[in-house]
Amino acid sequence: MTGAAVPDGQRGDDDRGGLRAAFGGLTTRGRSFLAAGVAAAVCAYVLGQADLLRVGLLLAALPLICVLVLHRTRYRVAASRRLTPQRVEAGSEARVQLRMENVSKLPTGLLMLQDHVPYMLGPRPRFVLDRVEAGGRREVSYRVRSDLRGRFPLGPLQLRLNDPFGMCELTRAFSAYDTLTVVPRTEPLPPVKLAGEAAGYGEGHQRSLALAGDDDVIPRTYRHGDDLRRVHWRSTARYGELMVRREEQPQRARCTVLLDTRRVAYQGTGPDSAFEWAVSGAASSLVHMLERGYAVRLLTDTGSAVPGEGSEGFAGSAHDSADTAGLMMDTLAIVDHSEGAGLSRASDVLRGGNEGLLIAFLGDLDEEQAALTARMRGRSGAAVAFFLDSGTWLTGGAVSGRVEKRVRQLREAGWTALAVPPGARIADLWQQAAGARTESAADSYGGWS
Repeated sequence: MTGAAVPDGQRGDDDRGGLRAAFGGLTTRGRSFLAAGVAAAVCAYVLGQADLLRVGLLLAALPLICVLVLHRTRYRVAASRRLTPQRVEAGSEARVQLRMENVSKLPTGLLMLQDHVPYMLGPRPRFVLDRVEAGGRREVSYRVRSDLRGRFPLGPLQLRLNDPFGMCELTRAFSAYDTLTVVPRTEPLPPVKLAGEAAGYGEGHQRSLALAGDDDVIPRTYRHGDDLRRVHWRSTARYGELMVRREEQPQRARCTVLLDTRRVAYQGTGPDSAFEWAVSGAASSLVHMLERGYAVRLLTDTGSAVPGEGSEGFAGSAHDSADTAGLMMDTLAIVDHSEGAGLSRASDVLRGGNEGLLIAFLGDLDEEQAALTARMRGRSGAAVAFFLDSGTWLTGGAVSGRVEKRVRQLREAGWTALAVPPGARIADLWQQAAGARTESAADSYGGWS
């Protein structure tokens, strides 16, 4: 929730410009009255008509009086905005509730509200409040929806003050605003497993105990509240600070979701483009793997990993999956094409990692990048690749022979590789990948869920 106040009807700009700004708020009607009054006064002087002079003075005085009255109006109005929810999937709606409160001792006149909303979320909402009594409140609401992911600012809220004759209009803006995060669409994935899943992986509940002696002790820095009986004096002497034994170390299955964002790898734009499918597929995969108990990281071709904390960039705790998912979804909400031409940075990150599941969403690959991707299999326990031929997505035709060649190349390197036809469902491809058989699927780590 955000809030702001407009004392004396003008806290938003803090009386900026003073009376000059008030005259700048003359409406078309007010300017017409003023011009007609001046013209009538000039004609009265030329023609010597006293009655016409009186009419001219009346016409010119009315908008001037309205400006002075509106400028001297003493309203104190507070506003707040509530956005529910603050993070939505593309294509879903969010509700914005505005609350106006008259904190002055005088009732307000006609108030017009307008909230600034990006055009992707729809037209700017406008509301008219007839009269708000002293200490009174009014609540209005509207809905926003976007088919495009991203982060969109809502606000600032504008308050317009009008005189009863419509001669003058003053606009005052509040400074507070909110941000709506539109994340990619996600699809529930079936909890399938490949044959031969190794023990200790999948649900992430296995633990390894370090009880074989001091050589197996994994020390860590002392934290307030730790039992002093767990102090490891040998490590304390070595590091020069108080260290305690960490006798129980959780062992979780690991999964890396690789998203290819290279601009040269995709053609077309819009919600139905190949790139947006890859982003949605990556979002669905990471959410599914977190729900299955995996420690997950999101990796792009630029080499940047999310969440970036914990061991080698993976989520560090089994209890922070919701926060980790939110952080990754926020990243995917604003991810855009990179200007890089290759996947070498991502390959460098994967080269130094421990074994685990690798899920890649790839765009167009040339011969060199396909060979580099094949080597990424490395120490990964299992590797699954979803190929998107953006040219096929543009034409709506069948998968090209070039993509089929890339798929065979990765399969020969131990990947489970699938070509993604236009409009395919990630859940169907997920099920298809689970039933695929490659030589690497028969290795010591052959399972993913």
